[in-house]
Amino acid sequence: MMKNHNLSRRSFLLKGAAAVGAAAAWPAIVPSTVLGAEAPSNRITMGMIGMGLQMGGHFQGMLNRKGVQVLAVCDVDRTKRENAKSRAERAYAGKTDSGTYKGCDAYLEYEELCARPDIDAVMIVTPDHWHAMCSLAAIKAGKDVFCQKPMTLTIREGRQMSEACKQYGTIFQVGSQQRSERAFRKACEIVRNGWIGKVHTIYTQLGQFAPPKTLPEQPIPEGFDYDRWLGPTPWYPYNAERVKGDYGGGWRCFWEYGSRKNGDWGAHHFDIIQWALGMDNSGPVKFVPKGWGGYEYQTHYYADGTKVLRDHPTRDGQMIQFIGTEGEVMVSRGDRLDTIPVELANAPLLPSEIHLYDSKDHDGNWLEGIRTRKETICPVEIGHRTATICHLSGIAERLGRPIKWDPVDEKILDDPAAERWYDRARRAPYVL
Repeated sequence: MMKNHNLSRRSFLLKGAAAVGAAAAWPAIVPSTVLGAEAPSNRITMGMIGMGLQMGGHFQGMLNRKGVQVLAVCDVDRTKRENAKSRAERAYAGKTDSGTYKGCDAYLEYEELCARPDIDAVMIVTPDHWHAMCSLAAIKAGKDVFCQKPMTLTIREGRQMSEACKQYGTIFQVGSQQRSERAFRKACEIVRNGWIGKVHTIYTQLGQFAPPKTLPEQPIPEGFDYDRWLGPTPWYPYNAERVKGDYGGGWRCFWEYGSRKNGDWGAHHFDIIQWALGMDNSGPVKFVPKGWGGYEYQTHYYADGTKVLRDHPTRDGQMIQFIGTEGEVMVSRGDRLDTIPVELANAPLLPSEIHLYDSKDHDGNWLEGIRTRKETICPVEIGHRTATICHLSGIAERLGRPIKWDPVDEKILDDPAAERWYDRARRAPYVL
């Protein structure tokens, strides 16, 4: 049965002892006389899963947002979850007359957090191999979900998550925050409206990780549930390098936990390319790895012949370069947007032209969606389609040969060995 979200926001106080405890603690922070978004009945109650490096900004942002209350945190590392609990309670204590607050719980198991009836929404910022399990548990428990990119570890997981969101009416946001940045939206509007003619070639910069390496076994730190960190992935001896969150590598270097750079920066830039080409519900049809048949760059092709080259040099070092028959668009973070002809960058759109979804705050866009039930700027199906490009690029790289893809039926064509990578074996008991 689909959840009635509007009723649930105002009835959670009736749903159990946990909700009663949360309601009793919170009015000390916000007086009961406050109306509107800050009224207790309108507040979005939040659970947060994965309290590592990437969660940092999201967590602080939610603690500072009006109309949001973080009720629970979860991590397989006891130190991280207890530190997060203390941080939340200090933040909320500073808003009370008494200077004290005890109302944020810490969990080892995400299942316990998702089972709480007083939690409306869940943010999932774990390594990639946990995204699907945590998301599906939250969706089936009637929560709205924010999941970091890439949305999944496998193509099958993405299709399962998209279907689950339809079934349960979930407001879902993928952490592809470049969609909420002005320069990327403007670049996509320029392309979508044909201002640079027919786009035929796109360059994008992903960079490189060091190759995966064999690591010696080290003692597992006290309070760290290493088996649960590994979850559905194959067992390897513990080593701190394997599990650490690191923008320069860490667990992202290993194929077991993702698609390396294709899943890291590819999840951002391939997503923008999809948006610009109007392919949010489709995708490329062929993937060629670097080094095959004289290919200097990893390349994928769309059905109309448009090709995307990974790590081909871009003009002025921009993150993405679109090349059309009548001009070019270059775009990067930091609001960098350059065009040829130069006047396109600041030219206004006509009312009759394509105006893309305008979000200026990615986390805030999700919260707005929770309140209004309006679809987010990067919902689950878009996240699935972008993650599929990441996975297929990685599959072609690992097999060392091109693969063909049918984006309509979502099938790898004419390659039974590659077809087996549509999903991955899952280590018991961590099965979907």
